[in-house]
Amino acid sequence: MFTGLIEEVGVLRSVSAGGEMMVLNIAASVIMDDLKIGDSVSVNGVCLTATTLGDHFFTVDVMPQTYRNSNLKELKPGSRMNLERAMAAGGRFGGHIVQGHVDGTAIIKSVKRDQNAVVFEIAPDRKSLFKYIIPKGSITIDGISLTVVKTTATSLAVSIIPHTLGETVLTHKRAGDSVNIECDVLGKYVDHLLHYGSAAQDEEGESRSGISHDFLAANGFV
Repeated sequence: MFTGLIEEVGVLRSVSAGGEMMVLNIAASVIMDDLKIGDSVSVNGVCLTATTLGDHFFTVDVMPQTYRNSNLKELKPGSRMNLERAMAAGGRFGGHIVQGHVDGTAIIKSVKRDQNAVVFEIAPDRKSLFKYIIPKGSITIDGISLTVVKTTATSLAVSIIPHTLGETVLTHKRAGDSVNIECDVLGKYVDHLLHYGSAAQDEEGESRSGISHDFLAANGFV
């Protein structure tokens, strides 16, 4: 689990690709202090496993599922990427619950300055994600924990302070670029519980239904 607070911006040294699999060799310094083989690292918001360690670099494997559902396939040697080690059990929880399980990608529609902030408007590639995206709710953009400031039928906007912009890859992003997005896991759990079993059967073959308004009313919740 991660917090969405980026520790440093790494640089891709090299990439080995074959089909829909990749091995990324990433230059880093801050996160190398206590990184071990087998540790989880958020790379542009994607939870990956450190497979080898070297002098100021580490490597990670990217499997086909991750390749298809993230913007990692667009990386080239020299590309910058947001890095964060997995959250320590006794650490401060400064962002929100970030799993590193990317829900999809989005295209940046516009980048506009609003006094001391910069507003990014982005369009997710899947309309089904909008049920998890609410104004003032949390969202992860390329691994960064951010707050949704506005939504429309096709896009969302996040407002970023200068510090966050300067310490992450977003400072290099422009309209037309892609970003990884992960919606708030709490909303996904609630949605799953509300609809679980609505079109399935239990082990005895009996139909199951999700939590409905009638169920809540019958049990004194509404």
